[in-house]
Amino acid sequence: MNHTITCIVVLYTLVLVNIAQETNASNEFKNLTLPGQHPSPELVSQDLQRKVNVSITRREMLAYTNVDSSTFCLTGNPIDDCWRCDPDWHLNRQRLADCAIGFGQYAIGGKGGDYYVVTDSSDDDVINPRRGTLRWAVIQTEPLWIVFVSNMHILLSQELIFNSFKTLDGRGANVHITGGGCITLQYITNVIIHNIHIHHCYQSGNTMVRSSPTHYGYRTRSDGDGISIFGSRDLWIDHCSLSHCKDGLIDAVMGSTGITISNNFFSHHDEVMLLGHSDNYLPDSGMQVTIAFNQFGKNLVQRMPRCRRGYIHVVNNVYSRWEMYAIGGSGNPTINSQGNRYTAPANRNAKEVTKRVETSHEHWKGWNWRSEGDILVNGAFFVASGQGLELKYQKAYSVEPKSAAFIDQLTINAGVLGSRSNKLGKWTEGDGNGGVGDDENDYGEDSGSSRLNTFTLISSFLIALLSFMFTLSSYDLVVLL
Repeated sequence: MNHTITCIVVLYTLVLVNIAQETNASNEFKNLTLPGQHPSPELVSQDLQRKVNVSITRREMLAYTNVDSSTFCLTGNPIDDCWRCDPDWHLNRQRLADCAIGFGQYAIGGKGGDYYVVTDSSDDDVINPRRGTLRWAVIQTEPLWIVFVSNMHILLSQELIFNSFKTLDGRGANVHITGGGCITLQYITNVIIHNIHIHHCYQSGNTMVRSSPTHYGYRTRSDGDGISIFGSRDLWIDHCSLSHCKDGLIDAVMGSTGITISNNFFSHHDEVMLLGHSDNYLPDSGMQVTIAFNQFGKNLVQRMPRCRRGYIHVVNNVYSRWEMYAIGGSGNPTINSQGNRYTAPANRNAKEVTKRVETSHEHWKGWNWRSEGDILVNGAFFVASGQGLELKYQKAYSVEPKSAAFIDQLTINAGVLGSRSNKLGKWTEGDGNGGVGDDENDYGEDSGSSRLNTFTLISSFLIALLSFMFTLSSYDLVVLL
Protein backbone atom coordinates (compact mmCIF):
# COMPACT_ATOMS: atom_id res chain seq x y z
CA MET A 1 0.00 0.00 0.00
CA ASN A 2 2.82 2.40 0.93
CA HIS A 3 4.58 1.61 -2.36
CA THR A 4 1.40 2.40 -4.27
CA ILE A 5 0.98 5.76 -2.52
CA THR A 6 4.64 6.59 -3.12
CA CYS A 7 4.30 5.84 -6.86
CA ILE A 8 1.19 8.02 -7.13
CA VAL A 9 2.95 10.92 -5.36
CA VAL A 10 6.01 10.61 -7.63
CA LEU A 11 3.88 10.54 -10.79
CA TYR A 12 1.83 13.53 -9.61
CA THR A 13 5.02 15.47 -8.87
CA LEU A 14 6.42 14.69 -12.32
CA VAL A 15 3.20 15.91 -13.94
CA LEU A 16 3.33 19.19 -11.98
CA VAL A 17 6.98 19.70 -12.91
CA ASN A 18 6.23 19.06 -16.58
CA ILE A 19 3.31 21.53 -16.54
CA ALA A 20 5.51 24.16 -14.87
CA GLN A 21 8.24 23.65 -17.46
CA GLU A 22 5.79 23.97 -20.34
CA THR A 23 4.31 27.14 -18.79
CA ASN A 24 7.74 28.69 -18.39
CA ALA A 25 8.66 27.77 -21.95
CA SER A 26 5.44 29.33 -23.22
CA ASN A 27 6.13 32.54 -21.29
CA GLU A 28 9.66 32.62 -22.69
CA PHE A 29 8.33 32.26 -26.25
CA LYS A 30 5.93 35.15 -25.70
CA ASN A 31 8.90 37.39 -25.00
CA LEU A 32 11.07 35.79 -27.66
CA THR A 33 13.04 38.02 -30.02
CA LEU A 34 14.27 36.11 -33.04
CA PRO A 35 17.77 36.77 -34.37
CA GLY A 36 17.30 39.16 -37.28
CA GLN A 37 13.94 40.45 -36.03
CA HIS A 38 13.61 44.23 -36.33
CA PRO A 39 12.44 45.91 -33.10
CA SER A 40 10.14 48.32 -34.97
CA PRO A 41 8.54 46.83 -38.11
CA GLU A 42 6.52 50.01 -38.72
CA LEU A 43 9.74 51.95 -39.25
CA VAL A 44 10.89 49.39 -41.83
CA SER A 45 7.58 49.75 -43.69
CA GLN A 46 7.79 53.54 -43.66
CA ASP A 47 11.40 53.46 -44.85
CA LEU A 48 10.41 51.28 -47.80
CA GLN A 49 7.64 53.67 -48.81
CA ARG A 50 9.99 56.62 -48.50
CA LYS A 51 12.45 54.95 -50.88
CA VAL A 52 9.70 54.22 -53.40
CA ASN A 53 8.40 57.80 -53.26
CA VAL A 54 11.86 59.27 -53.77
CA SER A 55 12.62 56.86 -56.65
CA ILE A 56 9.36 57.68 -58.44
CA THR A 57 9.87 61.43 -58.06
CA ARG A 58 13.46 61.17 -59.28
CA ARG A 59 12.37 59.17 -62.32
CA GLU A 60 9.66 61.60 -63.33
CA MET A 61 11.93 64.60 -63.01
CA LEU A 62 14.93 63.07 -64.80
CA ALA A 63 12.78 61.66 -67.61
CA TYR A 64 11.67 65.18 -68.46
CA THR A 65 14.88 67.12 -67.86
CA ASN A 66 17.21 64.56 -69.47
CA VAL A 67 16.00 62.51 -72.42
CA ASP A 68 19.25 60.56 -72.54
CA SER A 69 18.52 56.86 -72.99
CA SER A 70 19.96 56.06 -69.57
CA THR A 71 16.96 57.70 -67.89
CA PHE A 72 14.62 55.15 -69.42
CA CYS A 73 15.99 52.39 -67.21
CA LEU A 74 14.51 54.25 -64.23
CA THR A 75 11.19 52.75 -63.17
CA GLY A 76 10.73 54.17 -59.68
CA ASN A 77 11.39 50.67 -58.38
CA PRO A 78 14.20 51.35 -55.88
CA ILE A 79 15.63 47.84 -56.18
CA ASP A 80 16.01 47.85 -59.95
CA ASP A 81 17.07 51.47 -60.14
CA CYS A 82 19.84 50.66 -57.68
CA TRP A 83 21.81 48.55 -60.18
CA ARG A 84 20.20 48.31 -63.62
CA CYS A 85 20.99 51.87 -64.69
CA ASP A 86 24.71 51.12 -64.60
CA PRO A 87 25.67 49.97 -68.14
CA ASP A 88 28.65 48.18 -66.60
CA TRP A 89 26.65 46.37 -63.90
CA HIS A 90 28.15 43.05 -65.03
CA LEU A 91 31.60 44.28 -63.99
CA ASN A 92 30.41 44.63 -60.41
CA ARG A 93 27.73 42.01 -59.91
CA GLN A 94 28.05 42.11 -56.13
CA ARG A 95 26.57 45.61 -56.02
CA LEU A 96 23.23 43.81 -56.12
CA ALA A 97 23.73 42.92 -52.43
CA ASP A 98 23.37 46.63 -51.56
CA CYS A 99 19.98 46.98 -53.28
CA ALA A 100 17.59 45.01 -51.07
CA ILE A 101 14.83 46.80 -49.17
CA GLY A 102 12.34 45.82 -46.49
CA PHE A 103 12.93 43.18 -43.86
CA GLY A 104 15.44 41.29 -46.00
CA GLN A 105 17.61 44.35 -46.61
CA TYR A 106 20.46 42.98 -44.52
CA ALA A 107 20.84 39.83 -46.64
CA ILE A 108 24.31 40.11 -48.17
CA GLY A 109 24.42 36.68 -49.74
CA GLY A 110 27.91 35.87 -50.99
CA LYS A 111 29.10 39.48 -51.01
CA GLY A 112 32.87 39.63 -50.53
CA GLY A 113 33.30 36.00 -51.50
CA ASP A 114 34.76 34.42 -54.61
CA TYR A 115 32.86 34.04 -57.86
CA TYR A 116 31.92 30.46 -58.63
CA VAL A 117 30.91 29.52 -62.16
CA VAL A 118 28.42 26.68 -62.64
CA THR A 119 29.66 24.79 -65.70
CA ASP A 120 27.93 21.44 -65.14
CA SER A 121 24.11 21.23 -65.09
CA SER A 122 23.99 17.62 -63.85
CA ASP A 123 22.84 16.52 -60.38
CA ASP A 124 23.46 12.79 -60.33
CA ASP A 125 25.46 12.53 -57.08
CA VAL A 126 23.94 14.20 -54.03
CA ILE A 127 26.49 12.77 -51.57
CA ASN A 128 29.68 13.62 -53.46
CA PRO A 129 28.74 16.33 -55.97
CA ARG A 130 31.31 17.23 -58.60
CA ARG A 131 33.03 20.59 -58.64
CA GLY A 132 31.40 22.71 -61.35
CA THR A 133 27.86 21.68 -60.36
CA LEU A 134 25.43 23.95 -58.56
CA ARG A 135 25.12 21.47 -55.68
CA TRP A 136 28.87 21.58 -55.00
CA ALA A 137 28.70 25.38 -54.68
CA VAL A 138 25.71 25.80 -52.38
CA ILE A 139 26.99 23.38 -49.71
CA GLN A 140 30.33 25.15 -49.23
CA THR A 141 30.92 26.96 -45.95
CA GLU A 142 32.60 30.11 -47.33
CA PRO A 143 30.74 33.00 -49.03
CA LEU A 144 30.26 32.43 -52.78
CA TRP A 145 28.73 34.51 -55.57
CA ILE A 146 27.38 31.84 -57.93
CA VAL A 147 26.92 32.57 -61.65
CA PHE A 148 26.27 30.40 -64.70
CA VAL A 149 28.46 29.93 -67.74
CA SER A 150 25.50 29.51 -70.09
CA ASN A 151 21.76 28.79 -70.26
CA MET A 152 20.95 25.76 -68.11
CA HIS A 153 18.18 23.43 -67.05
CA ILE A 154 19.18 21.88 -63.73
CA LEU A 155 17.00 18.85 -62.98
CA LEU A 156 17.49 18.12 -59.28
CA SER A 157 17.43 14.56 -58.05
CA GLN A 158 17.03 15.63 -54.39
CA GLU A 159 16.66 18.80 -52.29
CA LEU A 160 19.28 21.45 -53.02
CA ILE A 161 20.39 22.23 -49.45
CA PHE A 162 22.05 25.63 -49.13
CA ASN A 163 24.71 26.76 -46.68
CA SER A 164 24.90 30.37 -45.43
CA PHE A 165 26.32 33.34 -47.35
CA LYS A 166 25.44 32.35 -50.91
CA THR A 167 24.13 34.35 -53.85
CA LEU A 168 22.49 32.55 -56.77
CA ASP A 169 22.85 35.09 -59.57
CA GLY A 170 21.18 34.05 -62.83
CA ARG A 171 21.56 37.38 -64.63
CA GLY A 172 22.76 36.95 -68.20
CA ALA A 173 21.73 33.30 -68.47
CA ASN A 174 18.39 31.52 -68.76
CA VAL A 175 18.50 29.19 -65.74
CA HIS A 176 15.72 26.75 -64.84
CA ILE A 177 15.70 24.71 -61.63
CA THR A 178 13.19 21.85 -61.49
CA GLY A 179 12.89 18.37 -59.99
CA GLY A 180 13.07 16.75 -56.58
CA GLY A 181 12.65 18.96 -53.54
CA CYS A 182 14.09 22.08 -55.20
CA ILE A 183 15.63 24.72 -52.91
CA THR A 184 15.95 24.23 -49.14
CA LEU A 185 17.12 27.01 -46.80
CA GLN A 186 17.29 25.41 -43.36
CA TYR A 187 18.88 26.97 -40.25
CA ILE A 188 21.03 29.35 -42.32
CA THR A 189 21.45 33.09 -42.93
CA ASN A 190 22.30 35.50 -45.73
CA VAL A 191 21.10 34.03 -49.00
CA ILE A 192 20.14 35.91 -52.16
CA ILE A 193 18.33 34.10 -55.00
CA HIS A 194 18.09 36.26 -58.10
CA ASN A 195 16.83 35.80 -61.66
CA ILE A 196 16.09 32.06 -61.62
CA HIS A 197 13.16 30.07 -63.04
CA ILE A 198 11.91 27.63 -60.36
CA HIS A 199 9.10 25.30 -61.38
CA HIS A 200 7.78 21.74 -61.52
CA CYS A 201 9.24 20.81 -58.13
CA TYR A 202 8.04 17.57 -56.59
CA GLN A 203 8.52 15.55 -53.42
CA SER A 204 11.80 13.75 -52.84
CA GLY A 205 13.79 12.33 -49.95
CA ASN A 206 14.06 9.15 -47.90
CA THR A 207 17.72 9.10 -48.81
CA MET A 208 21.13 10.51 -47.92
CA VAL A 209 21.91 14.09 -49.05
CA ARG A 210 25.03 16.19 -48.39
CA SER A 211 24.48 19.56 -46.68
CA SER A 212 28.12 20.65 -46.16
CA PRO A 213 31.60 19.50 -47.18
CA THR A 214 31.87 17.56 -43.92
CA HIS A 215 28.34 16.28 -43.38
CA TYR A 216 25.66 14.31 -45.14
CA GLY A 217 22.62 12.74 -43.56
CA TYR A 218 19.27 11.09 -44.06
CA ARG A 219 16.54 13.34 -45.41
CA THR A 220 12.90 12.41 -44.92
CA ARG A 221 10.34 13.09 -47.61
CA SER A 222 10.18 16.76 -48.63
CA ASP A 223 6.98 18.69 -49.33
CA GLY A 224 7.88 19.63 -52.89
CA ASP A 225 8.14 23.40 -52.35
CA GLY A 226 9.85 25.62 -54.89
CA ILE A 227 11.75 27.35 -52.06
CA SER A 228 11.45 25.94 -48.53
CA ILE A 229 12.61 28.26 -45.71
CA PHE A 230 12.99 26.66 -42.28
CA GLY A 231 14.38 28.48 -39.23
CA SER A 232 16.40 30.90 -41.39
CA ARG A 233 16.88 34.67 -41.58
CA ASP A 234 18.25 37.51 -43.73
CA LEU A 235 17.00 36.17 -47.05
CA TRP A 236 16.15 37.92 -50.32
CA ILE A 237 14.32 36.32 -53.27
CA ASP A 238 14.24 38.70 -56.22
CA HIS A 239 13.29 38.57 -59.93
CA CYS A 240 12.45 34.86 -59.97
CA SER A 241 9.61 33.17 -61.84
CA LEU A 242 7.87 30.41 -59.90
CA SER A 243 5.08 28.00 -60.90
CA HIS A 244 3.82 24.40 -60.97
CA CYS A 245 5.17 22.97 -57.70
CA LYS A 246 3.79 20.11 -55.63
CA ASP A 247 3.27 22.13 -52.44
CA GLY A 248 4.05 25.84 -52.00
CA LEU A 249 6.02 28.06 -54.33
CA ILE A 250 7.65 29.73 -51.30
CA ASP A 251 7.09 28.52 -47.73
CA ALA A 252 8.74 30.11 -44.66
CA VAL A 253 8.24 28.43 -41.27
CA MET A 254 9.73 27.64 -37.87
CA GLY A 255 10.98 31.03 -36.70
CA SER A 256 12.21 32.35 -40.04
CA THR A 257 12.44 36.14 -40.31
CA GLY A 258 14.16 39.05 -42.08
CA ILE A 259 12.82 38.08 -45.52
CA THR A 260 12.14 40.13 -48.65
CA ILE A 261 10.27 38.58 -51.60
CA SER A 262 10.39 41.08 -54.44
CA ASN A 263 9.98 41.48 -58.21
CA ASN A 264 8.89 37.88 -58.70
CA PHE A 265 6.27 36.44 -61.07
CA PHE A 266 3.98 33.75 -59.67
CA SER A 267 1.60 31.70 -61.82
CA HIS A 268 -0.16 28.34 -62.28
CA HIS A 269 -0.36 27.18 -58.70
CA ASP A 270 -2.82 26.48 -55.89
CA GLU A 271 -1.24 27.26 -52.49
CA VAL A 272 1.25 29.96 -53.47
CA MET A 273 2.97 31.10 -50.28
CA LEU A 274 2.80 29.98 -46.63
CA LEU A 275 4.31 32.14 -43.88
CA GLY A 276 4.28 30.48 -40.46
CA HIS A 277 4.39 26.90 -39.21
CA SER A 278 1.14 26.75 -37.22
CA ASP A 279 -1.15 28.95 -35.16
CA ASN A 280 0.38 27.57 -31.97
CA TYR A 281 4.04 27.91 -32.91
CA LEU A 282 4.85 31.03 -30.90
CA PRO A 283 8.34 31.78 -32.31
CA ASP A 284 6.69 32.65 -35.63
CA SER A 285 5.31 35.75 -33.88
CA GLY A 286 8.72 37.24 -34.66
CA MET A 287 8.46 36.52 -38.38
CA GLN A 288 8.83 39.67 -40.52
CA VAL A 289 8.39 39.47 -44.29
CA THR A 290 8.25 42.10 -47.04
CA ILE A 291 6.35 41.19 -50.23
CA ALA A 292 6.96 43.94 -52.79
CA PHE A 293 6.70 44.64 -56.56
CA ASN A 294 5.58 41.09 -57.42
CA GLN A 295 3.05 40.03 -60.02
CA PHE A 296 0.60 37.34 -58.97
CA GLY A 297 -0.43 36.16 -62.41
CA LYS A 298 -2.58 33.55 -64.11
CA ASN A 299 -4.19 30.50 -62.56
CA LEU A 300 -3.46 31.15 -58.89
CA VAL A 301 -5.96 29.94 -56.31
CA GLN A 302 -5.02 31.09 -52.79
CA ARG A 303 -2.26 31.95 -50.27
CA MET A 304 -0.70 35.10 -51.69
CA PRO A 305 0.33 34.79 -48.87
CA ARG A 306 -1.37 32.79 -46.10
CA CYS A 307 0.05 34.05 -42.80
CA ARG A 308 0.29 32.62 -39.31
CA ARG A 309 1.52 35.13 -36.75
CA GLY A 310 4.23 37.65 -37.58
CA TYR A 311 4.26 41.02 -39.39
CA ILE A 312 3.71 40.87 -43.15
CA HIS A 313 4.15 43.98 -45.31
CA VAL A 314 2.42 43.54 -48.69
CA VAL A 315 3.30 46.56 -50.81
CA ASN A 316 2.98 47.58 -54.48
CA ASN A 317 2.05 44.17 -55.90
CA VAL A 318 -0.26 43.30 -58.80
CA TYR A 319 -2.93 40.66 -58.14
CA SER A 320 -4.42 39.52 -61.44
CA ARG A 321 -7.35 37.62 -60.00
CA TRP A 322 -7.52 34.59 -57.72
CA GLU A 323 -9.93 31.69 -57.37
CA MET A 324 -10.49 31.61 -53.57
CA TYR A 325 -8.77 34.57 -51.91
CA ALA A 326 -5.56 36.63 -52.12
CA ILE A 327 -4.37 37.12 -48.53
CA GLY A 328 -5.31 34.74 -45.75
CA GLY A 329 -4.30 34.21 -42.18
CA SER A 330 -4.83 32.75 -38.75
CA GLY A 331 -3.11 33.02 -35.38
CA ASN A 332 -3.34 36.84 -35.29
CA PRO A 333 -0.78 37.99 -37.87
CA THR A 334 -0.34 41.69 -38.70
CA ILE A 335 -1.12 42.40 -42.38
CA ASN A 336 -0.03 45.80 -43.71
CA SER A 337 -1.34 46.12 -47.29
CA GLN A 338 -0.19 49.27 -49.11
CA GLY A 339 -0.46 50.45 -52.69
CA ASN A 340 -1.45 47.12 -54.23
CA ARG A 341 -3.88 46.50 -57.09
CA TYR A 342 -6.33 43.71 -56.39
CA THR A 343 -8.42 42.50 -59.34
CA ALA A 344 -11.16 40.13 -58.24
CA PRO A 345 -12.30 37.12 -60.30
CA ALA A 346 -15.66 36.93 -62.02
CA ASN A 347 -16.97 34.57 -59.32
CA ARG A 348 -19.20 36.77 -57.15
CA ASN A 349 -18.48 34.53 -54.16
CA ALA A 350 -14.73 35.16 -54.34
CA LYS A 351 -14.52 38.97 -54.39
CA GLU A 352 -12.99 39.34 -50.93
CA VAL A 353 -9.23 39.90 -50.91
CA THR A 354 -8.87 38.66 -47.35
CA LYS A 355 -9.75 35.43 -45.58
CA ARG A 356 -9.48 34.67 -41.86
CA VAL A 357 -8.93 30.93 -42.00
CA GLU A 358 -11.12 28.85 -39.67
CA THR A 359 -11.49 31.72 -37.18
CA SER A 360 -14.64 33.34 -35.81
CA HIS A 361 -15.26 37.08 -36.00
CA GLU A 362 -14.98 37.36 -32.23
CA HIS A 363 -11.39 36.15 -32.45
CA TRP A 364 -10.21 38.08 -35.53
CA LYS A 365 -11.94 41.43 -35.05
CA GLY A 366 -8.93 42.69 -33.08
CA TRP A 367 -6.30 41.49 -35.56
CA ASN A 368 -4.36 44.33 -37.17
CA TRP A 369 -5.17 44.00 -40.90
CA ARG A 370 -5.12 47.31 -42.74
CA SER A 371 -5.29 48.59 -46.30
CA GLU A 372 -3.79 51.93 -47.41
CA GLY A 373 -3.71 53.24 -50.96
CA ASP A 374 -4.84 49.94 -52.49
CA ILE A 375 -6.84 49.86 -55.73
CA LEU A 376 -9.72 47.36 -55.71
CA VAL A 377 -10.94 46.25 -59.15
CA ASN A 378 -13.92 44.24 -60.39
CA GLY A 379 -15.73 44.22 -57.05
CA ALA A 380 -12.73 43.29 -54.92
CA PHE A 381 -12.98 44.33 -51.26
CA PHE A 382 -10.58 44.23 -48.33
CA VAL A 383 -11.99 43.55 -44.86
CA ALA A 384 -9.88 45.51 -42.38
CA SER A 385 -9.77 44.87 -38.65
CA GLY A 386 -8.05 46.09 -35.50
CA GLN A 387 -5.94 49.16 -36.23
CA GLY A 388 -7.02 48.83 -39.84
CA LEU A 389 -10.38 50.35 -38.91
CA GLU A 390 -8.98 53.37 -37.12
CA LEU A 391 -5.25 53.97 -37.52
CA LYS A 392 -3.81 54.71 -34.10
CA TYR A 393 -0.62 56.23 -35.43
CA GLN A 394 0.09 59.22 -37.66
CA LYS A 395 2.62 59.42 -40.49
CA ALA A 396 3.81 62.33 -42.61
CA TYR A 397 2.22 62.41 -46.04
CA SER A 398 5.64 61.95 -47.64
CA VAL A 399 5.87 58.37 -46.41
CA GLU A 400 2.34 57.31 -47.27
CA PRO A 401 2.07 54.79 -50.10
CA LYS A 402 2.11 56.20 -53.61
CA SER A 403 -1.07 55.57 -55.56
CA ALA A 404 -1.32 52.09 -57.04
CA ALA A 405 -1.61 53.91 -60.38
CA PHE A 406 2.19 53.54 -60.42
CA ILE A 407 1.89 49.77 -60.13
CA ASP A 408 2.44 48.93 -63.81
CA GLN A 409 5.59 51.02 -63.78
CA LEU A 410 6.91 49.45 -60.55
CA THR A 411 6.22 45.85 -61.57
CA ILE A 412 6.91 46.02 -65.31
CA ASN A 413 9.96 43.77 -64.99
CA ALA A 414 8.62 41.30 -62.41
CA GLY A 415 9.94 37.78 -62.84
CA VAL A 416 13.13 36.67 -64.55
CA LEU A 417 14.56 39.60 -66.47
CA GLY A 418 14.09 39.23 -70.21
CA SER A 419 16.92 39.13 -72.69
CA ARG A 420 16.77 38.79 -76.45
CA SER A 421 20.15 37.10 -76.66
CA ASN A 422 20.56 35.45 -73.23
CA LYS A 423 24.28 35.98 -73.65
CA LEU A 424 26.43 36.05 -70.54
CA GLY A 425 28.49 39.16 -69.91
CA LYS A 426 31.65 39.19 -67.80
CA TRP A 427 30.76 38.67 -64.15
CA THR A 428 33.69 40.59 -62.68
CA GLU A 429 36.16 43.07 -63.98
CA GLY A 430 39.49 41.57 -65.03
CA ASP A 431 38.28 37.96 -65.05
CA GLY A 432 38.97 36.71 -68.55
CA ASN A 433 38.81 33.01 -67.86
CA GLY A 434 35.12 32.28 -67.61
CA GLY A 435 33.34 35.22 -69.21
CA VAL A 436 32.14 35.18 -72.75
CA GLY A 437 33.44 38.71 -73.14
CA ASP A 438 30.20 40.01 -74.62
CA ASP A 439 29.89 43.79 -74.40
CA GLU A 440 26.14 43.77 -74.93
CA ASN A 441 24.19 44.85 -71.88
CA ASP A 442 21.23 42.49 -71.77
CA TYR A 443 19.59 44.31 -68.86
CA GLY A 444 20.20 47.99 -69.49
CA GLU A 445 16.86 48.44 -71.27
CA ASP A 446 13.42 47.26 -70.20
CA SER A 447 12.55 44.28 -72.36
CA GLY A 448 9.00 44.16 -73.65
CA SER A 449 8.22 47.73 -72.61
CA SER A 450 7.67 50.75 -74.84
CA ARG A 451 9.22 54.15 -74.22
CA LEU A 452 6.98 56.90 -73.03
CA ASN A 453 6.06 59.51 -75.62
CA THR A 454 6.81 63.19 -75.11
CA PHE A 455 3.30 64.12 -74.03
CA THR A 456 3.25 61.41 -71.38
CA LEU A 457 6.64 62.48 -70.11
CA ILE A 458 5.62 66.13 -69.78
CA SER A 459 2.32 65.25 -68.10
CA SER A 460 4.02 62.88 -65.69
CA PHE A 461 6.62 65.50 -64.86
CA LEU A 462 4.03 68.19 -64.09
CA ILE A 463 2.07 65.86 -61.84
CA ALA A 464 5.22 64.74 -60.07
CA LEU A 465 6.45 68.33 -59.69
CA LEU A 466 3.21 69.47 -58.06
CA SER A 467 3.30 66.51 -55.70
CA PHE A 468 6.95 67.20 -55.08
CA MET A 469 6.35 70.87 -54.17
CA PHE A 470 3.45 70.30 -51.80
CA THR A 471 4.38 67.04 -50.09
CA LEU A 472 8.14 66.61 -50.08
CA SER A 473 9.58 66.52 -46.59
CA SER A 474 12.97 67.90 -45.66
CA TYR A 475 14.25 64.33 -45.22
CA ASP A 476 13.26 63.39 -48.78
CA LEU A 477 14.85 66.56 -50.15
CA VAL A 478 18.17 65.63 -48.56
CA VAL A 479 17.94 62.10 -49.96
CA LEU A 480 17.01 63.34 -53.43
CA LEU A 481 19.89 65.81 -53.60
